[in-house]
Amino acid sequence: MENAQTKQLEVKSETVKAKKVNLQFLQTWLPPIIALVLFIAIWQFGALLMQIPPYILPKPTDVLSATVENWDRLWASASTTILESVLGFVFSVFIGVSAAIVMASSKILERSLYPYAILLQTIPIVAIAPIIVIWFGSGMNAIVIIAFTIGFFPMLSNTLIGLNATDRGMMDLMSLYHASKWQIMWKIRIPAALPYIIAGLKISCTLAIIGAIVGEYIAGIGGGDGGLGYAITVASTTMEIPYLFACGIAASLLGIIFFLLVNLLSKMLLGSWHESEMKKDS
Repeated sequence: MENAQTKQLEVKSETVKAKKVNLQFLQTWLPPIIALVLFIAIWQFGALLMQIPPYILPKPTDVLSATVENWDRLWASASTTILESVLGFVFSVFIGVSAAIVMASSKILERSLYPYAILLQTIPIVAIAPIIVIWFGSGMNAIVIIAFTIGFFPMLSNTLIGLNATDRGMMDLMSLYHASKWQIMWKIRIPAALPYIIAGLKISCTLAIIGAIVGEYIAGIGGGDGGLGYAITVASTTMEIPYLFACGIAASLLGIIFFLLVNLLSKMLLGSWHESEMKKDS
């Protein structure tokens, strides 16, 4: 009898959990899906009813058709941009976090170097991109450096804020146990700064896409090695407007995918202990 009641309770518990998951899925994904469908419908039928020519505003069906017809070109361009963005993003994360750790370990270094990092961020990338091209040549090297330059400051700034926001009581406790400065850094300050580092990753990953495309405009190379920025330039020159829209949508999808991957990493690293990612009961 007790076993039967236990099984019934387990079944009820699993049913409740399944309902919660379904409800959470509907609350999370249904509103944006409905908004997307409405937007596409308004775009399609609005352009159709107003008889707007495709070279001014192509319909979603025109963009889809251009995507299918030029899939090989689009995929080759997107692959190049993905590689450039990933390399720029990785460099911005590694160098940004490392520089923040070095600055946080010494107030003199922070006061000396941080203003120049801000200065680098305030200079428009189009102003320094030609210099980068002169120094490193056009092509992959210059584009990766441009992507790195755009994504570097958010990583440096967010990591530095997180390292400086560590609980002073925990640091004093470690000092009482004669922990060295680097032991305090690795065991207390970096774990405490992890939410700030993740926030920097979310900003930097999308900026890396923007940096790569901007770099392709200025330092890109043509042919099969051209990225989405080069493809957009060619499509606008040859008036392939539906394909131009397809390239722009592909670029935005890359940014969304990058952000979702970083968001997944955030849930894995912070989901068990930080309020920003812990599951909340509705």
